[in-house]
Amino acid sequence: MRAKLPAELYAKLLASVRLGGKLDVEIAPTVAQVIKEWAVSRGVTHFCHWFQPQTGLTAEKHDSFLNFDENGLAIEKFSGDQLIQSEPDASSFPSGGLRATWEARGYTAWNPASPVFIMESGAAKTLCIPSAFIGYHGEALDELTPLLRSSEVLSQRSIELLDLIGDKGALRVLTTLGAEQEYFLIDRGHFALRPDLVMGGRTLLGAPPPRGQQLEDHYFGGIPERVQACIAEVEHELYKLGVPIMTRHNEVAPCQFEMAPLFEETDLAVDHNQLVMSILRKVALRHGLQALLHEKPFAGINGSGKHCNWSLAITADNDLDGVNLLKPGKTPHQNVRFLLFLAAVLKAVHKHAGLIRAGIASSGNEHRLGANEAPPAIISVFMGHMLTRVIEDIAAGRMDNKNAADIMIQLGVAKLPEIAKDNTDRNRTSPFAFTGAKFEFRAVGSSQSIAFPVMLLNATVAESISELTAAIRVELKKTKNRDNAILKVVSEAFRKTKAVRFEGNNYSDAWVVEAKKRGLLNLRRSPDAMAQIVTPHARKLFTSLGVMSEQEVESRYHIRLERYIKDILIELHTIAEMADTMVLPAAHGYLAMLADSAVAAKSAGVKVVPQVDAANAVAKLVADLHKASHALHATIAKAESLHGDAPKQAQYLTSAGADAMAEVRVNSDALESKIDDARWPLPRYREMLFPV
Repeated sequence: MRAKLPAELYAKLLASVRLGGKLDVEIAPTVAQVIKEWAVSRGVTHFCHWFQPQTGLTAEKHDSFLNFDENGLAIEKFSGDQLIQSEPDASSFPSGGLRATWEARGYTAWNPASPVFIMESGAAKTLCIPSAFIGYHGEALDELTPLLRSSEVLSQRSIELLDLIGDKGALRVLTTLGAEQEYFLIDRGHFALRPDLVMGGRTLLGAPPPRGQQLEDHYFGGIPERVQACIAEVEHELYKLGVPIMTRHNEVAPCQFEMAPLFEETDLAVDHNQLVMSILRKVALRHGLQALLHEKPFAGINGSGKHCNWSLAITADNDLDGVNLLKPGKTPHQNVRFLLFLAAVLKAVHKHAGLIRAGIASSGNEHRLGANEAPPAIISVFMGHMLTRVIEDIAAGRMDNKNAADIMIQLGVAKLPEIAKDNTDRNRTSPFAFTGAKFEFRAVGSSQSIAFPVMLLNATVAESISELTAAIRVELKKTKNRDNAILKVVSEAFRKTKAVRFEGNNYSDAWVVEAKKRGLLNLRRSPDAMAQIVTPHARKLFTSLGVMSEQEVESRYHIRLERYIKDILIELHTIAEMADTMVLPAAHGYLAMLADSAVAAKSAGVKVVPQVDAANAVAKLVADLHKASHALHATIAKAESLHGDAPKQAQYLTSAGADAMAEVRVNSDALESKIDDARWPLPRYREMLFPV
């Protein structure tokens, strides 16, 4: 577009991108023409508005460039209106009560900050236009629209605070994000033989192999050749889509890997992460592999997360341009500003820990959080040794009689840039850790869209910034030195957020006890966490900032709860089917073989017949599995009878449903350890995780 558009039109387009504004409708036809010429010259025949409904995935409806003129001759047409807005059928997308299913209209609108791209699939090439998705009355039907609103309000509140503290000229404050993606790659043939992986993405049955991850030999080891070829192709395909992957390596669990993209603006990073997941799944199939993005596909070994590295940066026409607000500066004022925005994040996490926990609540993440491999369900913040010392000294108010510049020097904060590197070990057990110029939100699940949890982070920080702005205005009436006033407000914020700061081992049982003493929430089950979305203070947060309306807040809660219920019901039906049609028939056959063998041995006059003891042991397990299976079917019937009362149904599934599945698994896994390979109907863990 830089090469093809007139200079003044390109400047307007760039301003829309840089400042987060809407595309000027007057330049839309020219922009559309340039995009069409570019796409058609590369073999593109169709275009679509690529959007993110509340399914966690992406959606698209393809329309052809083909049209006809007044003489009936074929032409290629793509108008400015078609670029800016489309109208796909919205009736079957989850809306959480925002619309009736018979109301089909939904509208997509191009987000110009996210560049259009060409998606190749076989011989077909499609122009994809990243878009927001809204209803007929403007209600947000997607994951992206609330995120865009939260980005905008965070920018406005940040600029207001910057102006107040004397940092003039900021045009926009944007959030930046780097989303590390963990995933498993297993043989496609093994995947296809596992109904639980096919239906729900995780193994519901499976005895632990003799070797799991205890040797710690997979982490950062050599990438297997077949996997390397797959990952290399994934990176190549993503690069063509404008998503540069910077890092790849083996993760802790066997067959587990990680990739990390370029750090970029959050709204764009969300789109790019969706492309990462989509391309991973697609390319893996070409190599006879299956990409598993579920948070816990295998019991007993590490699951997968999505570490979201989040920060704040200024767009300006002066020396503030590009300044990272979470990175220490070189002057006392710059470091006071750094501590101020640090305080805003701490206030947000302290006040809205339950809501932030709700942002990562899902049936998959429920198996991962707190499982000695991932941050627990307790939300806390790690700051590192040096910053913790600075924060605690400021909070203690030991320097009340000195001005801000002297305090910065006395605290050693004149050397704060060193803290950005943090001379302490990174706390990988923390769900939300400061890792130098950014926070790493480690608790996000590997399969989920990052739009929702990051929207929550943006909104809560925006509210905190407003509260700090108001407090500074009050303090400035009593304290003439501006930096002194700021530091007094920061000191109070540090004091009040002490409970949420934790530097120790988040995996330990002692932390659970300590967190309870501090009054921190421990929302282990997803339904309890999801309920935080509709608490009075959460509703007030969203509506006062204009991020979501009351109806949109309710919809998010109901959609997530409904998805949780459906996930667990699918798992219940799947494990019941596997037990009844695969495990029990195999066990019956094995038991019959043992019985026949015992009879033959006795008939032959064999004195010692161990088959009898073996048959009795297997028979006991078979009887226990039959009993567990009957109980499972009763649990399913009870759960389905609760349809219509989603909160009650979810609570039943998260307790009785989970217990019933666990009982079936215990007995099935015990049988797996007895039955020979020829009779066992499922690929075993050792085969899936250690392919030859």
